[in-house]
Amino acid sequence: MLSRREMLAVSAAAVATPWALAADEGDPTNVFTGDLKPTDVRLGPPRTLNDYIPFVPPKTKEAWEARRTKLREQLLVANGLWPMPEKTPLNAVVHGKIERDGYTIEKVFFASMPGHYVTGNLYRPAAKSDAGQKLPGVLFAHGHWKDGRFHDAGEKAAKASVDAKGEPDLDRGRFFMQALPATLAKLGFVVFQYDMVGYADSTAIVHREGFKDVAAELRLQSQMGLQTWNSVRALDFLTSLPDVDAKRIGMTGASGGGTQTFILAAIDDRIAAAFPAVMVSTGMQGGCVCENCSLLRVGTGNVEIAGLFAPKPLAMSAANDWTKELMTKGYPQLQELYSLYGAKDKVAARAWLEYGHQYNVHAREFMYAWFLKHLQGKDEEVKETAFKPVPVAELSVYDAEHPRPKDELNAAKLRETMTKASDEQIAKLTPKDAAGLKEFQRVVGTALRVMVNSEVPSGDQLALSITMTTSQFPAKWPGGYLGIKGVASRTSRVRDNEHPIDDPKTRDAMTGLQTWYGSGEKVPFFLSWNKADKPKKERATFVWIHPAGKASLYEKDKWNPSAKAVMEAGFGLLAIDPLWIGQAVGPKPFPVDKNYAGFTYGYNRSLLAERVRDILTAVKLASGSDEEPTTVHLVGWGAMGPVAILAKAIAGDAVKKTAADLNGFSFEKIEDANDPMTLPGALKYGGMGTFLGLCAPGEVLVHNHKGTGTGNVSRAAYDAAGAADKLTRSADKLDDVKVIEWLLK
Repeated sequence: MLSRREMLAVSAAAVATPWALAADEGDPTNVFTGDLKPTDVRLGPPRTLNDYIPFVPPKTKEAWEARRTKLREQLLVANGLWPMPEKTPLNAVVHGKIERDGYTIEKVFFASMPGHYVTGNLYRPAAKSDAGQKLPGVLFAHGHWKDGRFHDAGEKAAKASVDAKGEPDLDRGRFFMQALPATLAKLGFVVFQYDMVGYADSTAIVHREGFKDVAAELRLQSQMGLQTWNSVRALDFLTSLPDVDAKRIGMTGASGGGTQTFILAAIDDRIAAAFPAVMVSTGMQGGCVCENCSLLRVGTGNVEIAGLFAPKPLAMSAANDWTKELMTKGYPQLQELYSLYGAKDKVAARAWLEYGHQYNVHAREFMYAWFLKHLQGKDEEVKETAFKPVPVAELSVYDAEHPRPKDELNAAKLRETMTKASDEQIAKLTPKDAAGLKEFQRVVGTALRVMVNSEVPSGDQLALSITMTTSQFPAKWPGGYLGIKGVASRTSRVRDNEHPIDDPKTRDAMTGLQTWYGSGEKVPFFLSWNKADKPKKERATFVWIHPAGKASLYEKDKWNPSAKAVMEAGFGLLAIDPLWIGQAVGPKPFPVDKNYAGFTYGYNRSLLAERVRDILTAVKLASGSDEEPTTVHLVGWGAMGPVAILAKAIAGDAVKKTAADLNGFSFEKIEDANDPMTLPGALKYGGMGTFLGLCAPGEVLVHNHKGTGTGNVSRAAYDAAGAADKLTRSADKLDDVKVIEWLLK
């Protein structure tokens, strides 16, 4: 990034160029004039679950470990599991043992949380294990086959599978949902096959319903999050069994069950081996609300998420569906990732492209051998044997002696319970001392970083494209000042010479991902400073954030008086157009999925998050170079005040003083996911009050905060930091002069 001296040199050199000397027409802060147009990738169509989402692994294990930590936190926050909810008693009921040839089936239900029940079948080997010897366990998530655990494909479909040689006989063609756990049990595994929400015996909440409104988004309550929590509690149940070895647990599932598999494997260290079938791919990421939630895949995708399991044993199957390119797109990159650990032999994949979306006998036998090798130490092939299926009605966990629990809750009532428990958990984080402040910052600070999905960039991540330099701004500007204007963008985290990407499609996709390979974002800016560059006790630049963007500096043919005051005091001034403001506007508004906002915010930052990100980019631009550091102050006017506070909360010491008009804003007032101030998760973590508390011990002035609910937690945080005098609050709106006076003193 340019130092101030370098910026002066650029500006002076530009005097000789006709372009630089060209008179500004209209607003002198304009960056895009004539044929120049905004090219920010974020002004185009948002990413969707059907886009191509490749994974480029880092070159070192250390780089991956750092990425892994943050990505795992992202998954936990997205699923509403940061911090992990209290694990209340399961009160598991296991009954109705069914004796079969070589295995038994039992019926299970337990409370994953008060009022919500997980249901399923427990398969065990019929033969007793040797005295004191525990058996490996497997969780089986069934996916989106009709009726789930009760699935019967019917005779016609079964015959077609047999004819295509995907299944050996009609019984397995019709009831593969039973064949899989039955075979594992006969091989010496204890298997718990549990229901997805809304399937089989889990009917209190309708699948795909109950969690699609904006209130759920603001609290990160989703059907996917509930289902992931059910998986965590299913693992609790399985590992609690006296005959199960808690250190040898595998998990498998196909389609939506494959999603459940690699998500749980990514966030819970107790899984020792995993086999997600027909789901890991660079293609479609999962089409159901139970596979999507806000924040989950912003800057990532299923292949990278599956890679979080490295270096533990991971195998996958592919078919003639969205996973059909796995062997050339996804699997080689996972092999490369595993090689960083010297564990390339612990990742495997096979494709059966002659079959459609399925978990047929070929993939199942691949899975059996994988679990035998890595959970029992047996390196051998497995041939699945015939079995006699149980009538599905006999698999139901509820009967006359074991009726549905009377306290079972529907979605609305369950969400009330979840909200109360979460609010109590976050309230306990209100800091009382230095140790409490550190934990508050760890939990809520991490959550905010995930919600915004951004940090202050490093110097080598920032690039400038200068569209115009000038030796002296128009005469109406007081005195003689220098400056530049153009666009700032974040460069890639993986350089061409470190990790070249030859495939143009992959390169373009990674640009859209805004992750390992460049962002494609362009933030218009206007940066000015005193020509004399007079030495001061403090070299400082003010980052100016306004609802009208940088155009607010120049109104009705004259410069904004507050901007003048900053410049006349000898400080630098940097104004930007955050996304969808000023010149950072595209042809169409940012579209949010009408049916479920998680389909949009699960792959893209919200508009509010993007604006916070742009401010963080501006903070780094204003800070100068490492050789000539500049103090940064931040001012947020009007509706941009709350955005500035969020940026300060993330920027930490990178911003010294912050003044912000809270504009009477609170996240409780948001009623539509299309609201530009929507931030999934904001209410779960307490809203503006907790985010203001994250600014401690920085010097902050907030005004116009009446009705924002920013009192108790923010005060507590500043008191715990020993910086009560650093937070200045005014319920009323202050005029611009007083704000600037506070910043300049």
